[in-house]
Amino acid sequence: MNRKKFLMSFFAFGLSYAVNANNKVFSRQENVKKIGIIGLDITHAVAFTRAINTAASNHPYGKFRVVAAYPYGSKTIPLSIERIPKITQEVKQFGVSIVSSIADLLKKVDYVFLETNDGNLHLQQALEVIKAKKPLFIDKPVANSYSDALKIFEAAKKYACPVFSSSSLRYITGLQELDRANIVGADVYCPAVTEPSHKDLYWYGIHGVEMLFALMGPDCHAVRTIQEQRTSLYVGEWGDGRIASLRGIREGKDDFGGTVFLKDRIVHLGQFMGYGPLLDKILPFFETGVSPVDEKETLAICAFIDAAEESKLNGGKAVLLQK
Repeated sequence: MNRKKFLMSFFAFGLSYAVNANNKVFSRQENVKKIGIIGLDITHAVAFTRAINTAASNHPYGKFRVVAAYPYGSKTIPLSIERIPKITQEVKQFGVSIVSSIADLLKKVDYVFLETNDGNLHLQQALEVIKAKKPLFIDKPVANSYSDALKIFEAAKKYACPVFSSSSLRYITGLQELDRANIVGADVYCPAVTEPSHKDLYWYGIHGVEMLFALMGPDCHAVRTIQEQRTSLYVGEWGDGRIASLRGIREGKDDFGGTVFLKDRIVHLGQFMGYGPLLDKILPFFETGVSPVDEKETLAICAFIDAAEESKLNGGKAVLLQK
């Protein structure tokens, strides 16, 4: 190969690949779509970054790259304060630059993961992204109240900015294959650790609520909460007369799963398979702007959690969901 051809080949390789400090090769296509992260106080931020930034150039993830992150994230929740420095260092190892504000982040990216663990901050942080019209994925919870969630979706419509929010447990093995039209009821379970700054189910139990609504649909009209120190049972009544429940585990072995009752069979949900199935939905959403989960369902999840909290405070009385 002559010198001219060598230099051209070397230059082309340089456009396509880069090697980080750990000698990992990352895709560097000229037309790569740049993603930013808000909130480095949740392990999802590392999982998404690793999956995208180590993908081969011919992999579906290869045309994306996480390029920048704003670490905060909650500055008040102890778990978040503890996590941020560690997770910041982890994502930097994948070539992610750390910025000092959301405004700075938005100048560098095409799309945004809002990963902040504190749902109380989501409205404020989401509005910055929405006004910049950057397609936005909001990790669970979409907010810490129905009211805030509604404001997010109203702003998304006003500024014509695509927004998608979901828990990864919506894509637990076996769930998506079921036909909602044949489901007559469900009993699901998940860990339900709580955090004083959040209504109970917005913190960790939201994974179970997401599973419940992915199975049953958005038309839940009332919920009752049976509250005990070691567990809580949430019983939802759907508008067509169906009943489904969520068991929130706080003692003993915890796991994700459930039993689904169909017209012709009973199905036991499979294992949680990590964040890949969710990421497989987020990245196409960024490109198409079409959310795989209707906002009506996401808002119904928030209404369920708000009503479940009210029922707990009222001794387990049934509470109607806000519409």
